[in-house]
Amino acid sequence: MSEGRYFLRFILQSDATFGRGDGVPGLVDDEVQHDEYGCPYLGGRTLKGLLVAECAGILAALSHAGQARTWEEPARRLFGLPGSFSDEDSLLHVGDARLPEDLRLAIARDHARGRLKREEVLDSLTAIRRQTAMDPRTGAAREHTLRSGRVILRGTIFESALTFREKPAEKDLALLAACIKAFRRAGTGCQRGLGRLQAELLDSAKRAVTDHYFRLFRQEVRKCTP
Repeated sequence: MSEGRYFLRFILQSDATFGRGDGVPGLVDDEVQHDEYGCPYLGGRTLKGLLVAECAGILAALSHAGQARTWEEPARRLFGLPGSFSDEDSLLHVGDARLPEDLRLAIARDHARGRLKREEVLDSLTAIRRQTAMDPRTGAAREHTLRSGRVILRGTIFESALTFREKPAEKDLALLAACIKAFRRAGTGCQRGLGRLQAELLDSAKRAVTDHYFRLFRQEVRKCTP
């Protein structure tokens, strides 16, 4: 996979929970995914699934204008056949979304020197929120419903490497830019206001290219609109 390398960068506009499916007894019921240094992250397979969902929404909208077929091949090239998350079926491999590389390297160095502990890093980037279910009749908290969950603090930046097995066509990148423009939420608790984000596509030099490729997408759509 050396024919193309881009990056997806996003910044959290609200606290978010990238859950790992379990908790820590006596501390939190819902823990976030984090690495050996305490740095939270969003798994690449999950992130790719979110982009696939945005792509499906775009194709559904285009179908009403009779343009879905124009973009079905770029969608297949990018993400593979519907229902498949195997990188062997698609051009695009989506890496884990992690903290910016320079920050992770600095944390790893301080961890190796004993200056930082995993728990200290995690606590600096997250907070624990507690909530309970309310009885709609009485307005009081229901018994035994108190839960705690860790959230990643808003303002945290994540980057994911997007690697192509071969050079992507301009239409591939145009559709990818549209998917990234539409990508605005991630993680659990989205219906409660968690996980709002703003994403952008970067080239190999980490220059923002979202608007450039989205203009190509928009021009192609307008060109085919009756």
